[in-house]
Amino acid sequence: MVIIVIAVGALYALPNLYGEDPAIQISAQRSGEINTSTLSQVERALQSNGIEPIGLSMEDGLILVRLQSDDEQLAAQDILNSALGRDYIIALNLAPAQPAWLASIGGEPLKLGLDLRGGVHFLMEVDMNEALSKMREQMVTEVRSSLREEGIRYRSVEESGEQIEIVLRSGDDAQVAERFLRNTYQGYTIDTQDSVLRLRMTDAFQTETQANAISQNITILRNRVNELGVAEPVIQRQGQDRIVVELPGVQDTARAKEILGATATLEFRFVDTQNDLRDALQGRVPFGSRLYDVRGGGQQLVENRIILTGDHIVNANSGFDENNRPQVNIQLDSAGGNMMSLATRDRIGDPMATVFIEFIATGETTEDGRVEFERVEEIVSEATIQARLGSSFRITGVGSPQDAQNLALLLRAGALIAPIQIVEERTVGPSLGAQNIRDGLTAIVAGFILVLIFMGIYYRKFGLVANAALFTNLILIVGIMSMIPGATLTMPGMAGILLTVGMAVDANVLIFERIREELKDGRSPQQAIKHGYDNALSSIADGNITTLIAAIILFAVGTGPIKGFAVTLAIGIVTSMFTAIIGTRAIVNFVWGRQKRLTKLSI
Repeated sequence: MVIIVIAVGALYALPNLYGEDPAIQISAQRSGEINTSTLSQVERALQSNGIEPIGLSMEDGLILVRLQSDDEQLAAQDILNSALGRDYIIALNLAPAQPAWLASIGGEPLKLGLDLRGGVHFLMEVDMNEALSKMREQMVTEVRSSLREEGIRYRSVEESGEQIEIVLRSGDDAQVAERFLRNTYQGYTIDTQDSVLRLRMTDAFQTETQANAISQNITILRNRVNELGVAEPVIQRQGQDRIVVELPGVQDTARAKEILGATATLEFRFVDTQNDLRDALQGRVPFGSRLYDVRGGGQQLVENRIILTGDHIVNANSGFDENNRPQVNIQLDSAGGNMMSLATRDRIGDPMATVFIEFIATGETTEDGRVEFERVEEIVSEATIQARLGSSFRITGVGSPQDAQNLALLLRAGALIAPIQIVEERTVGPSLGAQNIRDGLTAIVAGFILVLIFMGIYYRKFGLVANAALFTNLILIVGIMSMIPGATLTMPGMAGILLTVGMAVDANVLIFERIREELKDGRSPQQAIKHGYDNALSSIADGNITTLIAAIILFAVGTGPIKGFAVTLAIGIVTSMFTAIIGTRAIVNFVWGRQKRLTKLSI
């Protein structure tokens, strides 16, 4: 068992010896498309400027260019930006250089945090006013559908400032509607005046909505960054309305902003087929509809009513229909499925538009110091409803297969419930990260060597056994960290490893001192070894379990650097108990256990 565990740990720690190559990752956005022609264009652009990449590959809709040095990486980025234009995202990255056979079994090097690899740090603020406004828009649509389902007659349901105003046809209808709405929407207060009802969010529900907006934006930002290929991002909440985003390995803040700026809102709306588009184009837009730009050119007349927003989408994948045309298959949550079913029940044969909405900073600020956003909207897809839709449906007429993939990515990653602005940005250079790595490794190696010297001198041959266990412990920590998906090594994490180096020999010190006591009491060497390990086990377990509990609590309540420290500390405790107790006993039994006439121990 010991041999198997050490072999597996060493195998997955091995990729860390190969290092990483400076690389450029190219992905498509908007009208861009990744294919063999793009690959050839990249190769020609680099060769014509005297840059010979050490690797050039295309996989999963991305192009990865491996280069010789950081200088070549920066130069190649400028070249490819000019050659490919704004239809592509050209991001700096680091590509693992381990052999293919290691990669095939999941062998990846340790992921390094921002303080070790370098990268960009953003502090982003969520526009809570927009979040609440969007919530009220959705509420208007839901109330209309609910009143129709209940057979309650109304004249209008509109958003009015921070409340929703419902005008009923009579006072009796108002009483029925009030009873229904109080039971259905408990997060709202209802003010009744004749045949008019006014709904307003309670303070508790408004606070809950704002918290959900932060949580949803964090999830969607993480999904979008992951989809776009940024390795090991750190995205977490800070305070009431802010989000911290760290992108290790990315050095170009402008490109990082583009990646984050790709987040947007999606809405499904019906195309207005009752009115003439030509009249609308001449300025006579009918009430209840509006003109939208169509991606690729032209305009379309669309109803104001929102069928569904993108936050109800659970999954989306691109594929082909029965006529081999690109399509996007969409899966909604239960609430979204009900809303889509009600909306499309009587609209079979009508076209439905998918509206893509971006919030772009204008550079202007409001009176309270917030950045103003310009709302840019365009139709990215228009498809005819063939049957009543539910939780699962498909969008056709999306253009090329690459367009279908891009739309599926957008839908799958979700829609921000509110726009965000960058209020702080910071870049950690790769040279500083490299210096941090050198300092951390120096501390670990120095501590490791001092412990080796002490154990070798004080406990002699048994000290050498403890030293072997300590070396194995480091290998297992690195191997396990490399195997855990999403685990990232930071400077505090390196501090945890250094602390583990000192703590790892504690168990052996207890065991060896117990063996010495047993020898002084007159037991034979074999008996002393057995009783030393058996009697020290409870003390070792108590000490390590209490430390492990502390590490678990640190991980549960801590954030960022605290979690990094807790992870390496917890892993180090588990591996040190294995190597110090089971590993050293296996060696001791192998060396001294087979000697039948053993009379003296080198301890």
